[in-house]
Amino acid sequence: MKEGFRQSMAWLHTWSGLLVCWVLLLMFTAGTSSYYRDEISLWMKPEMHEASIKPVASEVAIQSAIGMLEKNAAGINRWFISAPNERSPSVSVGWSVPPAPGEKGRGKFVRHELNPSTGEVLGEARDTRGGEFLYRLHFDLHYMPAQWARWIAGFCAMFMLAAIISGVITHKRIFKDFFTFRPKKGQRSWLDAHNALAVLALPYHLMITYTGLVTLMFMYMPSGAQVAYSGDQKAFFAEVFPNRGERPAAGTAAPLAPVAPMIAQAKKHWGGGEIDRVTINNAGDANATVSITRQQEQKLSNSRQSVQFDGVTGAMTSFEGDAPSAAVESRGVLMGLHLASFADPLLRFLFFLCGLAGSAMVATGALLWAVKKRQEYAKVLAKGGRVGFGLRLVEGLNLGAIGGLPIAYAAYFWANRLLPLGIDKRPEAEISWFFIAWGATALVGLVTASRRTWQVVLSIGGLMFMALPVLNVFTTHSHLGVTLLQGKGPWPVVGFDLFALVFGFCLLYAVRHLQKKKTAMKPVAKARPQQTAPNEVTEELVAREAT
Repeated sequence: MKEGFRQSMAWLHTWSGLLVCWVLLLMFTAGTSSYYRDEISLWMKPEMHEASIKPVASEVAIQSAIGMLEKNAAGINRWFISAPNERSPSVSVGWSVPPAPGEKGRGKFVRHELNPSTGEVLGEARDTRGGEFLYRLHFDLHYMPAQWARWIAGFCAMFMLAAIISGVITHKRIFKDFFTFRPKKGQRSWLDAHNALAVLALPYHLMITYTGLVTLMFMYMPSGAQVAYSGDQKAFFAEVFPNRGERPAAGTAAPLAPVAPMIAQAKKHWGGGEIDRVTINNAGDANATVSITRQQEQKLSNSRQSVQFDGVTGAMTSFEGDAPSAAVESRGVLMGLHLASFADPLLRFLFFLCGLAGSAMVATGALLWAVKKRQEYAKVLAKGGRVGFGLRLVEGLNLGAIGGLPIAYAAYFWANRLLPLGIDKRPEAEISWFFIAWGATALVGLVTASRRTWQVVLSIGGLMFMALPVLNVFTTHSHLGVTLLQGKGPWPVVGFDLFALVFGFCLLYAVRHLQKKKTAMKPVAKARPQQTAPNEVTEELVAREAT
């Protein structure tokens, strides 16, 4: 703190952002894309694009799905049914197949999309994780135990929160910075871009980082519950997350009662509204239970009402969420803000834009540090010296993360179209290509991160994204020539293809910008010795005041 409070905050801002920026960029981009995970999943199942799905009552759709489950999942102790909605017109069913005797793990989760009218599986839709992979990636990180990944994600989110707060303290002209951008000025241009992107969506950045920590608050901060419940964490979770009347199987066969009357009772209890999902435990057993959850309302809180029934008699046994406590509702609001589950299409798009701004903010911050350090090495390079290992490492990681992630995402979508439909473990193969493409780019960046390499990497990413709609022409019947020009939809598929074109164009524009000759930078006026700041952000501010 010897340089002063603001200068110390500038140091904290720099290093708390830089040390975790590459993981943060992955979390931001994957989390941003998951605002449209249902639409991405639909795009990745082209066999469903031509399916003729007529809207039907939720009671009919659920009963049709139960008929399919009774034929294909008999003996499974739990069934999951998701009712159709505006973003997903089909009925989704799923169940967990236990591992074979002697095998470790949790078994396999089976999922199918059904026609809500007939209960038939919609086509032979290719097996894929779709947008769900991107959603889980932003906090589970893949290829590691989920608990480890969530600790890493929380650690990075804490650093992000510290970087945001210290950045606000450091920039005393923060709102003026929002309206200031001076292109072709080297370090100064990167700083202006970083400031503008940070201030543009500052409330969003604070909200999404803090609420992200809240979603896993019971793992990060268990002490309160342990003290209040004398170390009995199971009792705490049983009270906060009741088991919804679940009972162990009795071992006595009994037919499942019709679910349609239960749905009608649930709607009457709620005073209207639609159902979101139905969970059936021990179907065909005397202790069967049915839990019906209400569809998300247009409110901030993510907490939902649910009603539980006896699966044999059809009698209502309990209900939840009608009058949640202040603590439960507060957590529900923070969860709802993070997931944007309340958002209409326009607000969801604004959340998406803010997420893109956050991704660009993290990327420009990492590039700003590298540009500044590269300028500091100018004299060393002029004398034939070499830059330090730290700068070379950061430049390589920047190329791998910033330039490599677009290639990785594009490779995931290309694999969805090109991999054979019948191969074993097809979803894992698609995901593998995401990491293969990303890892290969990161290795190239660690070997060489020159301007020419940046041009090649960004060109590959841009061309891969722009070619996705072209690839659809040869691999599907729902390309832009049909969905957009002939107006045959579905519109989420149109939106995905158009975004791919725009994003690819932006990457190629960045390549064109890199191909331009470097413009001479104006010398930055030197500040008085007593005003010299210890890092690049404060140095720039002091120089700006001096000029």
